[in-house]
Amino acid sequence: MLRSVAVIALDNVAPFELGVLAEVFGTDRTADGFPGYRFHVCSPDGRPVRTSSGFDLVPHADLGPVEDADLVAVPAHDRRVTPPEPVLAALRRAGARGARLLSVCSGAFLLGAAGLLDDRECTTHWRFVDELQRLHPRARVRCNSLYVADGPLLTSAGTAAGIDACLHLVRQEHGSATATRLARRMVVPPHRDGGQAQFVEAPIPKAPEAPTLEPVLEWLMGHLSRTVTVDELAARAGMAPRTFARRFRAETGTTPHDWMTNQRVLLARRLLEETHLSVEEVAQRAGFGDAAALRHHFTRRVGTTPQGYRTTFRDRVQVA
Repeated sequence: MLRSVAVIALDNVAPFELGVLAEVFGTDRTADGFPGYRFHVCSPDGRPVRTSSGFDLVPHADLGPVEDADLVAVPAHDRRVTPPEPVLAALRRAGARGARLLSVCSGAFLLGAAGLLDDRECTTHWRFVDELQRLHPRARVRCNSLYVADGPLLTSAGTAAGIDACLHLVRQEHGSATATRLARRMVVPPHRDGGQAQFVEAPIPKAPEAPTLEPVLEWLMGHLSRTVTVDELAARAGMAPRTFARRFRAETGTTPHDWMTNQRVLLARRLLEETHLSVEEVAQRAGFGDAAALRHHFTRRVGTTPQGYRTTFRDRVQVA
């Protein structure tokens, strides 16, 4: 049973991500029937640390509470700074004795530096997933997850995904009813659908740098709503279809069909964000033909349905 929580705060700790951990595990709600925890914010030497917002934060203690905490949590911090060895050693001891480990956003880099991501599934903010994988090649980094649980290890994506991870842990420890009541108290959803892909900024569709095929791709970008075959594109390029397919992969790194589908999904995201077109109309303008085809490809690439995506970003929708 989860009874004690130790949060490790380093210089340039992110106050929101730290605040998420304090809100879920450090706020005493026992009078209202919620479970309570012994909660400590720890710094390497017990001294104040500077937050990424520029103010100082005074911790409860040094690393002492980490030694016997049931949960050791790491909020986001400056991933480019080499963490102190005493912190890494404390994390390794926590992992060795079977404590739960939780990271929020770039906190995963601290767990990685301690060797605790090796051969485990994990995640971090979508901006940093490639870097995390490069630094820790034995980690199995999942780029589209809001949070990932692998045994006692729980890693989450950026900012609000830390709330999702904490509620998941509360759900595991105390049941769905308690997690749902806590979410209602915090005025957040008890569970969010989809993954990080829906929050990755959708770039404006554009043709890639493809010396041989650039004229064809520029034409295609202006005709995404049309049904276009590979044979038609090959004819425009003055190539045989097989030669065109080989040249396309060489210059873009993917197949013509996959490239067109990705561009159409990007266009659909823009239309869902910036217009009030129906999903059926978005499907037609983006070249999917009908809403069913759009839902199929959109869900595979974005991790949520077109309507779910629009609902999430409804405050960004403007009159067309």
